Amino acid sequence: MITSNMRKLLITLSALAITFTGMAPADIQAPPASTYNSTRKLGRAVSNILYGIIEIPEQIVRKTDTYGRKAGWSYGAVDGTQRAFKRIGYGFYELFTFHCPTHHGTFKPPYTKCGMDNRIEMNPHDGLSEFPPELGAEGNFGHVRSNRW
Repeated sequence: MITSNMRKLLITLSALAITFTGMAPADIQAPPASTYNSTRKLGRAVSNILYGIIEIPEQIVRKTDTYGRKAGWSYGAVDGTQRAFKRIGYGFYELFTFHCPTHHGTFKPPYTKCGMDNRIEMNPHDGLSEFPPELGAEGNFGHVRSNRW
């Protein structure tokens, strides 16, 4: 026969068991750098080598929007060329070292000024985004935009 004290003890123990097992899955998560692996580094290297040249027209457009056409075609072209060479150089560096965690023991990009919290956006004056910019339609959105006729 179960007494009232035993019943209270069983209810308390079952409540504790439910509480602690409910908290256990909250601790299981991926570490912050788990998305950066050697495959991503190799993809970033190939992308920077093939599409790094896109920095030139991208910077011409950005500088034109910010400072005007004359600055866009002079300062933008020079800055874009410098950024393209930097991006292509990083691409070859990452291509030859894609199997090694070279940046502080991780596979993150070696150029550290990628935005405030490693978002897609970049600081256009002194930082590079992780992947080269896209010309035309931006592909950063998870939804599809379509024309309605």
